[in-house]
Amino acid sequence: MSHLFRIFVLGMLLAGIFACEKDRESPNNEPLPAKEYSSEVPLRWFQLFEEIDRYAPGYRPPAAARALGYIGMAAYEAATPGMPDRFSVTKYYPGLSIPRAEYGAVYHWPTVANAAYSAMFQRFYPHIRADGREQIRNLNRAFEEEFAAELSTEVFNRSKYYGIAVAEAVFEWSESDAAGHNAYLDPRPVSYIPPQGPGLWQPTTPNFTPALFPFWGQVRPFAMRPDDLLARPPLPWSEGPGSQIYNQAKEVEAWVNRIKSGQDEEGHWIAEFWSDDFFEVTFTPAGRWIAIANQVVAIEEPSLETALELYAKMGMALCDAGIAVWYSKYTYNYERPVQYINRVIDPEWKTIMNHPFTGEEGLSPEFPAYPSGHSGFGGAAAAILTDIFGYNYPFTDYCHEGRTEFRSAPRSFNTFIEMAVENAYSRIPLGVHYRMDCDEGLRQGYLAGQRVLELRWK
Repeated sequence: MSHLFRIFVLGMLLAGIFACEKDRESPNNEPLPAKEYSSEVPLRWFQLFEEIDRYAPGYRPPAAARALGYIGMAAYEAATPGMPDRFSVTKYYPGLSIPRAEYGAVYHWPTVANAAYSAMFQRFYPHIRADGREQIRNLNRAFEEEFAAELSTEVFNRSKYYGIAVAEAVFEWSESDAAGHNAYLDPRPVSYIPPQGPGLWQPTTPNFTPALFPFWGQVRPFAMRPDDLLARPPLPWSEGPGSQIYNQAKEVEAWVNRIKSGQDEEGHWIAEFWSDDFFEVTFTPAGRWIAIANQVVAIEEPSLETALELYAKMGMALCDAGIAVWYSKYTYNYERPVQYINRVIDPEWKTIMNHPFTGEEGLSPEFPAYPSGHSGFGGAAAAILTDIFGYNYPFTDYCHEGRTEFRSAPRSFNTFIEMAVENAYSRIPLGVHYRMDCDEGLRQGYLAGQRVLELRWK
């Protein structure tokens, strides 16, 4: 008997054993679809994700996106029996087998979703600090106490154990992805040796951190096709003055120098506002877009059905964007601007990517430049947010309001696409990307979002 089946059977037995202990009237004697409930459960869980993501060792940055894909899928799939206008997407994934809900039985879909989220958070983040694990338990317990007081014991237990069973099935399917599952335990494998040659990336000054997730391109995507994964070729490498890449490096150098001299306060604000580069300082670049989605959900107050769909699509698109970008990074191995500029233009030049806690200055991310991961995540998220909430959506991002370690004042935008574009090109004034990196990252990320939207959801 499989572990998954034992959990499901135990849940059904417990539901029967304890059903007689509570005979109060339940608001769910007649089944209600998921669209009749609020988005409180997914919103609270993904608000907690912002904090978990910040302090989760090994989850920077494409690993966080992958976790979001599986967590969002699990809750969505668990609630599809209560969403008659939505389809399960499991048919796209051979080897993924979701337990069936009991025909004709009543389920409380917020309880189902809460159980799925709780199980997935515990499964994906067993290694986080004790206070983080306690936050997960506390949120689950708070929802369970609230729902148990409203429901018959039979409905509550049936709903809870169904959510857990679906989550276990999705996590078991995650385990079959050898390249991605548990990769957070070894994010910088010593077996990887960067190729050497003119214009090829090597660990960068000042700390020369080894390559992060060099094999991430082998991770299983949700919707992108094999021929989607490789970015278009970057600009030809050249050290010749006037060459295209020389001019793009000069743009990076000049923009950073203007900021350092105090001539571009807006550029400095944009660079720091979108950075999200450091473990334990902020959430990951993918997590940033979940924080943005959380703000939109809090404003719009969509149904449970819509929120489950949003977070599932967002997670899957962010995951695929990370896979495509990292596959391309380690295929082309294009050097960072600091390497090019120090060798060809100015040996003393530094980025303005400075760690606010350690005091380290002039940093660059520990992987090749082309294409940009920030840009990919932004393009993917913008595609999903635009599809669900519309193109013209004026929005002010309060993600970092109140932070004093960097320029965190909120910024306002007219569309999600505008946000994604600013996020992408913020990497130039920070000094860590060429313009070509941002261009192609946006394209790949938006394609990841479109591929997820092309799945048959409705």
